[in-house]
Amino acid sequence: MAPLNEEQLHQIRDERKEQIKAAALQVFARKGILSAKMSMIAETAGISNGLLYHYFKSKDELFTSLVQEAMAESEAALRSVYDMPGTPLEKIKALTAEILNEDGTPYFMLIHQAATSDGVPEQVKQLQQKYSMDTYVDMLLPLFEEGQQAGELAEGDPRELIASYLSVLSGVMVINSNGSKVYQIPKADMLMRLVARK
Repeated sequence: MAPLNEEQLHQIRDERKEQIKAAALQVFARKGILSAKMSMIAETAGISNGLLYHYFKSKDELFTSLVQEAMAESEAALRSVYDMPGTPLEKIKALTAEILNEDGTPYFMLIHQAATSDGVPEQVKQLQQKYSMDTYVDMLLPLFEEGQQAGELAEGDPRELIASYLSVLSGVMVINSNGSKVYQIPKADMLMRLVARK
């Protein structure tokens, strides 16, 4: 059997790194940074501790890397709302459905853990300042203002309306992440009643 060339080795390394990050995402989302252990992440990824440390030198480095990705993804998702077809209300509804998609729950919980846990690395605290609630409110402000001018969205301070909308979504995601079989995620249509003009 021929030895692997540089490109194949690079692909294997990339795949292994993604495997580790997927495992870490699950562990951090469930346990938070303080309770998560590198050994749990290695076990979830199905690799040895030594191999895990070959890719990431510390739990903090791995956590920071994931939070950075999750925050950049969340920013991209919010910005993409402007490329969606439809009226402002239809765009907000589509964004809401995307946020409530269960595939995103671990990413959301990771960001939530980063914002609410003790022992968060300094670099993550700096990221939180960059991606604060105000940042997300600013991103959505033109869309909500357009919706209010079109008579589709509730009147009042648009920043307050956006902050309320995002807070409700956060609460829904936190409750849902607990895996309760009793709790049912509300549909996007139901949540639109919070922002739509009566």
